[in-house]
Amino acid sequence: MEVEGPSMRPALEPGDWAIAVVPARVRRGDIVVVEHPERPGLDIVKRVVNVSGDVAPDGFALVDQVWIEGDEPESSTDSRRFGPVAMDRVRGRVRLVWWPPERVRLV
Repeated sequence: MEVEGPSMRPALEPGDWAIAVVPARVRRGDIVVVEHPERPGLDIVKRVVNVSGDVAPDGFALVDQVWIEGDEPESSTDSRRFGPVAMDRVRGRVRLVWWPPERVRLV
């Protein structure tokens, strides 16, 4: 499965409220809640670009890690800055945007 490039519309817009569930597994393209690797306690929402078993854009094989990127690369703090993220920092997979009413949808 190929993940679309930076021209894609962001999965979440400012002001969206979403529900995330603990994932059984994480796949390319999933929108996930991740504990920021450099700021414990701070959760961020990003798209999974590479999963365990893949080779990350930095050239290293991912083992129990994911490579995450924001949908707006020029303003996103993500794996391009801090590298791969350990799977135990993935807190949830976004499944539903429930607010505002005009943006309610499955993700």
